[in-house]
Amino acid sequence: MASIDAIDATRRPFTGRRVRLGDLILQGVAGAAALGAMVLILLIAYKVVDGARPSIEQFGLRFLVHIDWDPVKGVFGAGSFLFGTAVTSLVALVLAAPLALGIALFLTELAPSGLRAPVTALVETLAAIPSVVIGLWGILVLGPVLRDHVEPFLHDVLGFIPLFGPASLVGSSVFTAIVVLTIMILPIVSSISRELFLGVPSELKEAALALGTTRWEMVRGVMFPYARGGIAAALILGLGRAVGEAIAVTQVIGSFTGIQWNLFKPGDTLASKIAEEYQGAATNLQIASLIYLALILLVFSLIVNLIAQWIVRSVARRQGLTGARA
Repeated sequence: MASIDAIDATRRPFTGRRVRLGDLILQGVAGAAALGAMVLILLIAYKVVDGARPSIEQFGLRFLVHIDWDPVKGVFGAGSFLFGTAVTSLVALVLAAPLALGIALFLTELAPSGLRAPVTALVETLAAIPSVVIGLWGILVLGPVLRDHVEPFLHDVLGFIPLFGPASLVGSSVFTAIVVLTIMILPIVSSISRELFLGVPSELKEAALALGTTRWEMVRGVMFPYARGGIAAALILGLGRAVGEAIAVTQVIGSFTGIQWNLFKPGDTLASKIAEEYQGAATNLQIASLIYLALILLVFSLIVNLIAQWIVRSVARRQGLTGARA
């Protein structure tokens, strides 16, 4: 009994493991890294709030709905940029979601084995292309193609809808920015969805096929329900990527302050407005207003990440309970 008590005395009471110096060092380093990340986020938030304070004190929450942006008169508002951000990011997400899921399904279920690796590498390489390069390609290649061929066609077919009005004359438009954002968030959503589909247990898929379902019925009835929480989180992360993109959008959206429903006209977003004007801001109030735009982006990014993490944890917990019952 004495030897057993001596052994237990050298163990942690809540884990039953021996206390080792390496474990303590690892725990300390990991804890310091986590604490450092939290402190860094708090410092960034403090600096942004402090920089935006003059604009917050003068405009308050009216800043979120006010449309005018006039540095000469000292009148600033984020309404038109919030509208542009919502339109470009949400429409880009709607376009990217089915394409990304189709790519993920092709790579996991349909592509020949010799084709999966190179296609996967190409899709993931797309995420590594600098945004300024994609924006330059949008100016030189994508914009003229959309202006001369796609936008006139959409106007002829869907012109009765205000979103598809007369085509742009210069190639810089909200629609061009939407297509650029679709390309930029496509590899993010497709890569995460591919990993989710690969994580579906083969026993579930084989059982569904053994019951006589078609491949599409198996995908719809087994793979999508199993991975839907992760897919939702991937789409939310893609939305966050679209909302925060600045350089590529600035290059192709055209810079227009105001609200207009025609997607083929110029516009602006929160991130692109900051990229356009910050270096040339003439007054302290203008700088504070631009930082106020950054504060809106920061809050949105934090909310998006928290929602994505909550979805992933909820799905993992639900699947764990389901497995335990089984």
